[in-house]
Amino acid sequence: MELTSEDVLDILRLLDGLPYNELTLETASFRLSLRRSADGGWTQATEVLAKPTVSADSRDPTPASTSSEAVAASTVAEAAPANTAAEPAAAGLIDVRAPLLGTFYRAPRPGAPPFVTIGSEVEPDTVVCIIETMKLMNSVTAGTAGTVAEILASNAQFAGQGSVLMRVKPPGD
Repeated sequence: MELTSEDVLDILRLLDGLPYNELTLETASFRLSLRRSADGGWTQATEVLAKPTVSADSRDPTPASTSSEAVAASTVAEAAPANTAAEPAAAGLIDVRAPLLGTFYRAPRPGAPPFVTIGSEVEPDTVVCIIETMKLMNSVTAGTAGTVAEILASNAQFAGQGSVLMRVKPPGD
């Protein structure tokens, strides 16, 4: 299920007519929290829960996918010099992919330290970056436990849906 900005606006319109001050909606792919501010407006926090995928070994002769994600990733590769069309990962590394298209940010705000660096230990719910889409900041989680082995996307670069942002080495590998 994909939640568009229009869907969020519909939810907010419904909430305006109700006596509730807070709503949290959680699915397998995202968590949306809405809170009424002191002035009666609404604040929003969205967390996109990435699904980890194990990278195929570079010897795998399987042809590339022609899915919409692959098309989006190739479009992004043409539009920006970011590492969205990433090299095959070493066997056993887990890709952290962009769950939606937008601008990739390594830190919560300019000048702040990055969420993670190479060598950082992460858990499945560790926020590793932000993807900004339509002025909404969407937290991206690691989706797996391990150590950040590679960061492929450049800060403030456009990332296509499904593009590899970073890779995590699982514990014990």
